[in-house]
Amino acid sequence: MQKTVAKAITFDGVGLHSGKPVRMVVSPAKANSGIVFRRSDIDADINDTRDARIAARWDAVVPSKLCTLIRNSDGVEISTIEHIMAALAGCGVTNAIVDVNGPEIPIEDGSSAQFVTAFLQTGLVAQAGPARALKILKPVSIEVGSATARLEPAATLEIDFHIDFEDAAIGVQDKSLKMANGAFIRELSNCRTFCRKSDVDMMQSNGLALGGTFENAVVVDGDDVLSPGGLRHSDEPVRHKMLDALGDLALAGAPILGRYVGVRSGHAMTNALLREVFATPGAWAFVAVDDATAKTLPGAGVSASDLAYCA
Repeated sequence: MQKTVAKAITFDGVGLHSGKPVRMVVSPAKANSGIVFRRSDIDADINDTRDARIAARWDAVVPSKLCTLIRNSDGVEISTIEHIMAALAGCGVTNAIVDVNGPEIPIEDGSSAQFVTAFLQTGLVAQAGPARALKILKPVSIEVGSATARLEPAATLEIDFHIDFEDAAIGVQDKSLKMANGAFIRELSNCRTFCRKSDVDMMQSNGLALGGTFENAVVVDGDDVLSPGGLRHSDEPVRHKMLDALGDLALAGAPILGRYVGVRSGHAMTNALLREVFATPGAWAFVAVDDATAKTLPGAGVSASDLAYCA
């Protein structure tokens, strides 16, 4: 079974990089259409003949700093898609149109909670036709310095992540989760992106992350968490890394049946891993999802009652 949103949902916020107002609308889409982003500002400009649509796929990702960015063959791009992709995947939404009136997604509070809340409050609609999944058939891994990312066979999607930062407010953190039956909503959806204060200062002095604030990120300085209210979980940083990984893995085009292991990994490595998987003969197969497997996928059985975990 496939799912889409019940009706169009509007989000107003600011872009992380530009700091400018951004409007995003997530609308229902037909079965088997996947997740498609669309630049509504380009669509509305009769003098701009570029294709405004960008399919949410691993092979549309281009290198970028701090986030996941996709671009189509006409050079039209949208950045910071990882949190909305995680929310869609975590709620089991396989088909949707995401309209954005500029080149980046609104950052909201730096997590996926506001997206998840809107999806579950508005409602999700089951669609006819069997769902499919990407089954990992043999281990594939990549390594860059001390960082590694790996996908290996498993019955359902599992994410295992390790981070190691000098800042005592973060330090060494490990977490492993099976992403079945709403685990994303309960455990990860409200976990915010994080950064060092020194990095924020440097980026903003160079015209980057102009929309970043203590309200839409966990900002740390050595031992201290500077964001109001502190951490939402004692291990919020590693949980956010897992949130990012789910969003980036959703660019495979289908839920993954496999175990993702990230060690100091990030957006670029997860995308490079997907590219390596699809380039490796015998490492993967798209499979029809039977009823038993469907019950183990992210988003299976979630409802508005799960919103208590997003608070």
